[in-house]
Amino acid sequence: MKIGKVELKDNLFLAPMAGVTNLPFRLMCVEEGCSLTYTEMVSAKALYFEDKKTMELLETTDKDSPCGVQIFGSDPEIIAKVIKTKINKMDFALIDINAGCPAPKIVKNDEGSALMKTPDLIGKIIENAVKVSKKPVTLKIRAGWNDEQINAVEVARVAERAGAAAVAIHGRTREQFYSGKADWDVIKKVKDSVSIPVIGNGDVDSRRSAQRMIESTGCDGVMVGRAALGNPWIFNADKVFQVSDELKIQKCKTYFENLLKIKPEKVALGEIRKHASWFTKGIRGSGEFRNKINKTTSVAEVFLLIDEYRNKTVQKNL
Repeated sequence: MKIGKVELKDNLFLAPMAGVTNLPFRLMCVEEGCSLTYTEMVSAKALYFEDKKTMELLETTDKDSPCGVQIFGSDPEIIAKVIKTKINKMDFALIDINAGCPAPKIVKNDEGSALMKTPDLIGKIIENAVKVSKKPVTLKIRAGWNDEQINAVEVARVAERAGAAAVAIHGRTREQFYSGKADWDVIKKVKDSVSIPVIGNGDVDSRRSAQRMIESTGCDGVMVGRAALGNPWIFNADKVFQVSDELKIQKCKTYFENLLKIKPEKVALGEIRKHASWFTKGIRGSGEFRNKINKTTSVAEVFLLIDEYRNKTVQKNL
């Protein structure tokens, strides 16, 4: 698959997720065969003012390639300015504009999926971004704002005319958040309406379901979100059905080790709690393990708890 001039070895991608797709997690997914990852979404305004925490979200390495940076905002001029003065100088493969995030704190500022209510503004954002960008500009959208405003096809066409190199669509409305079922028919309608690559998203929890989405919608690629939480192996066809509990727990430890290299201890402790929950989901005794992890304030104790849990799990599985 190709997005602009960016050649991709596969068509299964890691979706941008706030609080999840940091550098250590992206690298894990790349190691398992993921052909395209994305940063956590970053605020265009925060980038404009060079907010320290926001700039840290853009950390990357040569191994983290190709990686797209996802920007959210509603001011075409500010978005274009941060692309021209900052993003163009960074080693990202492409720039994705977020018109899909349903979070209230984003939507209340007319950003994220709130943009689905103003297709013309989306067009202006894309057009301004394309004019200054040295990288392909893509767009991530939802089916629409609500069931009465299903306008993904219209928005995708606007984006294509404005110069977008690809469009990714989550088959739910903003009103749905992540409830109910993703509407793959909307993805098919978008694919049938534009000539640029279309990336489907929503209710894909395995390589098998990703293939079903491609077959039923004709989409060019598939973006995996929540199904990748604690499960970077979803990108590795050889390991999907043979990941041991011991390996899952060991990966949890490796993730924490790598997180500590780029985050302050207090921040890393907060993040490992949710990731530990995802990595150990479904493993016997995981509830007790998570409770202990959630109560500790010591890095050393986290490592001790992980090692103890792994050893207990190995013994039980003998």
